[in-house]
Amino acid sequence: MNAGEKVAIVADIHGNSAALKAVLDDIDKDEQIKHIYCLGDLIGIGHETNEVLELLFSRNDISFVMGNHDEAVLKILDGNEPGSVGDEREHHKWIASGLDEKLISRLKSIPMRQNARINGENFLFIHYHLNAQDEFLPIDNQPTSKRLDDIYELTDADVICFGHHHTVHHFKSKERLYLNPSSLGCTPKPLAPYAKLQVGEFGQINVSFIEVSYDNKEFLLGYEKLNVPAGDDILKNFHGNQHLNISK
Repeated sequence: MNAGEKVAIVADIHGNSAALKAVLDDIDKDEQIKHIYCLGDLIGIGHETNEVLELLFSRNDISFVMGNHDEAVLKILDGNEPGSVGDEREHHKWIASGLDEKLISRLKSIPMRQNARINGENFLFIHYHLNAQDEFLPIDNQPTSKRLDDIYELTDADVICFGHHHTVHHFKSKERLYLNPSSLGCTPKPLAPYAKLQVGEFGQINVSFIEVSYDNKEFLLGYEKLNVPAGDDILKNFHGNQHLNISK
């Protein structure tokens, strides 16, 4: 009997190397996992840009897609308008200024989408839904399988995996399966989410959503230590002000 193929899905690391290390260590304990798909926003929001990219690019078992924060930082490096404004723009400029030059070409090479055939099933990996010009659509805060089917009515993908919206999605329609493992690096608790997929025979796909605990103290304290632009808003909006409970 075909036991199937097992893959891991990670999304929205957002410059949090402590969370990333914890998840990769957990993935590496499962010898059945043959490949990892990373759904964009490797950098931005978090301040451990180079550590995250060095760790990701040191492996040969990860496929990537471009996220909006990755895209914004690269636009700044190319002297173009990033699309972000105000504090977010200043944050992106700060991230760009600290990015190790040796990592830039690899970051630039990341595509907007990846397609894969896994045990007979067609997979599409993207950061978020794209329009015809490969621009990200606004976040849908009330997604349904019907609304997702409308967006992807012209695709032949059996499974669509995306991130960007920092919450778990698990929608199954008659047409296909839609998955979002949530943000690995931006959570209100010291937990780093990701997903495992066991792709079996006849389109049977078993999905496990996993949260890995990790020590985020130094990461959170780094926002003040490094004077990260928009740091206070980031801690409030993306990490639930966890730093207020950390004794300095």
